[in-house]
Amino acid sequence: MSQIRVLLVDDHTVMRRGFALMLQAEPDIVVVGEAADGAAAVRQARALSPDVVLMDVQMPGVDGIKATEQVTEAGLAQVVILTAFDDDEALFSGLSAGAAGYLLKNADPVEIAEAIRQVHRGHGQLAPEVTRRVLARLPHQERGTAPSADLDSLTGREREVLRLVAQGRTNQEIAEELIVGVTTVKSYLSACLAKLHARDRVQLVVLAYELGLVRPGEGGSPS
Repeated sequence: MSQIRVLLVDDHTVMRRGFALMLQAEPDIVVVGEAADGAAAVRQARALSPDVVLMDVQMPGVDGIKATEQVTEAGLAQVVILTAFDDDEALFSGLSAGAAGYLLKNADPVEIAEAIRQVHRGHGQLAPEVTRRVLARLPHQERGTAPSADLDSLTGREREVLRLVAQGRTNQEIAEELIVGVTTVKSYLSACLAKLHARDRVQLVVLAYELGLVRPGEGGSPS
């Protein structure tokens, strides 16, 4: 059985060791390395070629959001971010940076292991309570929702691109899945932004949940 290679990133040694011990009990997951800050995480991702990086957010120097962006843009690994329960900014920043998973730090071991598996399979994994909390706290105008925001305004390919964006895929990953160029993906994204009256990629993700294209608790899989 092939194992999922995981890199643990957290500035607290005890936290990293705890995650390592927890994941050792999973026969299909192996911890290949650890890092205490974002810069080290990027270096380790290049050196160790992990499948998934379990990434803390608040770290000295290069934080987890910047490290996530560097890791995903370079195609080094998929990233699962661990965020505090009420840290909405980290969640949205993580979405924008290209992370494919978003979990609470108090998630149980089964949930963390399953998130790693789902992300490795190419699906997004978002803690349902995080999604509900974020959508409930954002003002209507900040979410980018407009009365005319309607999936019917999108073409089939634009809907597919929106779904993949909501799963945390990077433009490169979307291009590979749809067998098109990155420039074409960017054109589809521009069309989605215009038709749904969204300001940026983060608002597209929220809209995908609001409009039912992706549902909380489904691991980012198609609805």
